[in-house]
Amino acid sequence: MRIEQLEYVAAVTQHGSLRRASESLHISQPALSEAVSKLERELGVTLLDRRRTGARISRQGLDLLPDMVAVLDAVDRLRTSAGDQHNVSRTVRIGTVNAATSTLLVPASRDFQESAPNATVEVLNVQQAEIQQGLLEGSLDLGLVNLLAGDEPAHDLLGTALLHGRPVVVMPADHPLAAADEVSVDQLREERFVAMRAGYVMHRFAHRIFGSRLPRVCHTTDGAEMGKFMVSQGLGVTVLPDYSVAGDPLELAGLITARPIAGDATRVTLVLLQRKTDHVRAAVRDLHAALVAHARRLAA
Repeated sequence: MRIEQLEYVAAVTQHGSLRRASESLHISQPALSEAVSKLERELGVTLLDRRRTGARISRQGLDLLPDMVAVLDAVDRLRTSAGDQHNVSRTVRIGTVNAATSTLLVPASRDFQESAPNATVEVLNVQQAEIQQGLLEGSLDLGLVNLLAGDEPAHDLLGTALLHGRPVVVMPADHPLAAADEVSVDQLREERFVAMRAGYVMHRFAHRIFGSRLPRVCHTTDGAEMGKFMVSQGLGVTVLPDYSVAGDPLELAGLITARPIAGDATRVTLVLLQRKTDHVRAAVRDLHAALVAHARRLAA
């Protein structure tokens, strides 16, 4: 067994295919595949499920992944102690539904960078189901999702509540509805509406408040960031968690504003997800701690 064989399995798990893993590692795909196959024969298990659509870690591989990560983390610490910073890979992959990106994720990543200058953060903007699947398969280290009251993370995932809030109506700052203290659902129905695509919590929330009577004109988009930008350009109004709006650059610039929804008491929580495991890489722990610390400062 060689260290690079473990690194190859981790790379395939991270990138989702032998081709992308080989490109990332700058080795040929046949050489990578053969090295993993040799490790499989040595261990007597199938580590990867090889499919036409890509390679994913197998159930047996998933069970062994924490031990492989522990070995790689120990090697990283040894290399760091020896001063070999160039060979230390400390990339943390975090999936997000684009909630509180500018007010939480970016500042926390900056704090993480200052405390761990040799580490990197890779941010993927994906839907909640993809985040949970990526965490379970090991292709993601952390995930940021919105949960409504009663929602629970997938089995085998740990959730840390970061921010609590409520859905609000987001509109251009000069919109006529901005003159009111709150906006009714009937008023919303009369507006051009920017909806989140199916798979986002705010898509589910919008259908909850509108029922079968949706706004006559609806645009759809992926994630809060594009939704806020579309609102700022006069394409309509939308509903988002208040913590995704307060302190946002578009709000600070006076381009968008938010108002409560009349008669609605829904609570929404920004949750940090990670896979249940006995061993968590040091870089993942550090970014997790930075997110929690910054969320506490925001809440205060």
